[in-house]
Amino acid sequence: QVQLVESGGGLEQTGGSLRLSCAASEYTFSSNAMAWFRQAPGKEREFVTVLTWYWSGATTTYADSVKGRFTLSRDNAKNTVYLQMNSLKPEDTAVYYCAGSSLCRRRTCTKPDEYTYWGQGTQVTVSS
Repeated sequence: QVQLVESGGGLEQTGGSLRLSCAASEYTFSSNAMAWFRQAPGKEREFVTVLTWYWSGATTTYADSVKGRFTLSRDNAKNTVYLQMNSLKPEDTAVYYCAGSSLCRRRTCTKPDEYTYWGQGTQVTVSS
């Protein structure tokens, strides 16, 4: 049974940094897509970033709102992906979810309904 477990959320001030982790079990993200989404109160779930595997290797795609501030990385040995978030803004406040899909190979998936596996979410709050 696939399990994704996020950790690392918390309260940070504007301009600060946080690193989220997503540990996967029974899911090999060295060949499957791994993404981060976020959902703020009263809003729809929003794409943040995704690591996609193509024949030439892995490609990371970011939402415009986080480009240049957030970085997705992975540790294959630990089967864990990380989301390093720098220069945080109050509008980054949300519950952050990692997501996986074995269907998004060689195509970049940015919609929540394209993902089968979800973590429980971790709260990130950025104070102004």
